[in-house]
Amino acid sequence: MTCVETDTARKRLDKLLQGESREKHVTTIKRILVTGGAGFLGSHLCERLVGDGHDVICLDNFFTSQKANVAHLLDHPNFELIRHDVTMPIWLEVDQIYNLACPAAPGHYQFNPIKTMKTSVVGAINVLGMARRCRARVLQASTSEVYGDPEVHPQPESYRGSVNPIGPRACYDEGKRAAETLFMDYHRMNKLDIRIVRIFNTYGPRMHPFDGRVVSNFVRQALSGADITIYGEGTQTRSFCYRDDLIEGLIRMMNGAGDFIGPVNIGNPDEFTIRQLAELTIELTGANSKLIHEPLPADDPTRRQPDITLAKKHLDWEPTVPLREGLAKTIEWFRGIDIDEFRPPTPNY
Repeated sequence: MTCVETDTARKRLDKLLQGESREKHVTTIKRILVTGGAGFLGSHLCERLVGDGHDVICLDNFFTSQKANVAHLLDHPNFELIRHDVTMPIWLEVDQIYNLACPAAPGHYQFNPIKTMKTSVVGAINVLGMARRCRARVLQASTSEVYGDPEVHPQPESYRGSVNPIGPRACYDEGKRAAETLFMDYHRMNKLDIRIVRIFNTYGPRMHPFDGRVVSNFVRQALSGADITIYGEGTQTRSFCYRDDLIEGLIRMMNGAGDFIGPVNIGNPDEFTIRQLAELTIELTGANSKLIHEPLPADDPTRRQPDITLAKKHLDWEPTVPLREGLAKTIEWFRGIDIDEFRPPTPNY
C-alpha cells in the first residue's frame, strides 16, 4: 500500500472511530473473525469492523491478498492479523465469523483448482466447526457464480442455476455451491446460526491491479496506455456493485434480527455490457485505448444481474453508488498507486 493510500485509509478509519457508523449497527462489542481478511473486500470489512469498535481477527494466507491492505490497522489494539490457511484447523474464541476466504478471479482460482475446491469445502467445514463450538454466528460469502450461465434473468435466490460441474470454472462454482450445502446442513442438524450472501461483481479502491477481474483489467490497461482486451464481442452483461455498498450489505445481513438466513443476493441490479464498461473506462481515464477482441473463455456467463427483492425486504438494503461515480473513485485510486509494488498473485497474469 502506498503512502497516499495509507493516509487515505487512516483518515477513513478515523472517521469510523469517531462514531459516524457505530450508532447504526453496534450495540455490544463482539469478537469477530474475518477469513480472507487481507483481501480486497476482507480488508475493507476489517476496517469497518475495527472502526465500529469490535475486536477483529483477520486470518489470511496471502495467496492472492497482501499484508499492505491491512497495514494501517496493525497499530490498533482491537485488531489482530494471523497468517493461516483456512483449510487447516484453527482454534479461536469468537462471536461472529465472516468466511470470505477463497480466490475469486478465474485466473487465480483456476491456477490450482483442487486447492480452490478445498478452500471452499474444507474451509467451510473448519469455520462451521468453530462456529458450532463457540456458538457463533457465521456468514458465508457465496457468489453469483452459483447461478452459472443463467437461464433465468435477473437471477432470484430461488433459481438453482446452470453450472457445468466438469468445466474449468467448476472448482469455484461448485465449491461455493457445496459450501452453501454445508452451511444449510449444519443449520438443520445443529441449529447453527448461519447467514448466506451471494455476492455479485464488486469493485472499488484497493482492488489488486492484477486480480484478473474486468474492472481492474480495464483500468490498468487504460492508464498504462495499452489497448483494452474484451473477450467475445463484449455483449455479455455484468452488474457492478461498489465496495462500500457491498460491505454495508454484509454487515446488515450478519447483524439482522429474525430468522432470515438467506441466501440473499447482494449486488447492483443496474446491468451493463462489458463493452459499455470498457467505453466508460476510456472516457473517465481519458485514454486513447482501442478495444481488442479475444475468444470468449469456456462457460463464461452471458448475462448476470441480481434480483435484490429479498435484500430490500429483509435488510432494507440497496446500492447507492452508481457505476460512473464508483468507477471514477476506483480510477483515482489506481492513479495514486505504484503499479511496480504489486506482483501478479499467479503466473496467469
